[in-house]
Amino acid sequence: MRFASLTAIALAATFGVSAYAELPKLKQKDTYKVGFAQTESNNPWRIAESKSMQDVAKTCGWNLVYTDAAGSAAKQVADVESMIAQKVDLIVLAPREEKPLIPAVRKAKKAGIPVILIDRDVDPKLAKVGVDYVTFIGSDFVDQGRRAAEWLVKASNGQGKIVELEGSTGSSPANNRKKGFDDVIAKNTGLKIVASQSGDFSRDKGRQVMQTLLQAHPDVTAVYAHNDEMAIGAISALEAAGKKPGQDVVVVSIDGTRDALTAIASGKMGATVQSSPFFGPIACETARKYAKGEKIPGWVKVEDKFYDKGNAQANMADGY
Repeated sequence: MRFASLTAIALAATFGVSAYAELPKLKQKDTYKVGFAQTESNNPWRIAESKSMQDVAKTCGWNLVYTDAAGSAAKQVADVESMIAQKVDLIVLAPREEKPLIPAVRKAKKAGIPVILIDRDVDPKLAKVGVDYVTFIGSDFVDQGRRAAEWLVKASNGQGKIVELEGSTGSSPANNRKKGFDDVIAKNTGLKIVASQSGDFSRDKGRQVMQTLLQAHPDVTAVYAHNDEMAIGAISALEAAGKKPGQDVVVVSIDGTRDALTAIASGKMGATVQSSPFFGPIACETARKYAKGEKIPGWVKVEDKFYDKGNAQANMADGY
């Protein structure tokens, strides 16, 4: 038994798995220096998320150290390392991609700094919740994709050709929103995904990709975008090609931005699944519970609404 334990420890050391080390503690006190490592600020969702964190810092007793990785996983790693050097009490991290941020998460743990992940997760095969980081606060991305697909199946009567605009390659929302959507579509033989390409969660990139894919697939009847920004970009490309979004081509997306709700109300977009960016209050609450020694679940799930023509106008205040 002793030999087996030593072998396990040796393997853990070899592969970088901190299987037996406890999570760092968070002392109870009135104020904390908290690092918030943001991915980028190039869209309304990210801006709303950052504002939520900055707003809650004022009421949660946080001295917020804010960084913006500008869409670079390498810079985000450096941002986290800088927070470690500044000896923050807690790091709240929105990891741009699943794998590149894992060494930074482990460095924080080694330095005695607990990490809470928000909105995006890391690869669970390489870093373990409750071992390498405290928890993941976020939506069920697979379910978001599934809900978008189920709506599309009904809206299209199970017939059509779909272009899928994927999010940032290697990110957990892109991976899981694709899985949830594709799994449902695969069960409906009248629907076919004719092209699937990354638009990097960007409005202009979504427009450019859609413009190119329309040339190869002019008979497309539906667009599924992994976020509203790409969906709005796709709508622009469709209109530039002389097509009528909402009539010639059905568009469904994820996020729940004000622009998307406006597009639904005007008939250009069919539906969007909300993905709430308002992580500040729940991050504060989770950190307080952790400091008190309460057991934190591995996944603090955020519940998301669904918007279509029946409720988009009435819920415009939900947009951001």
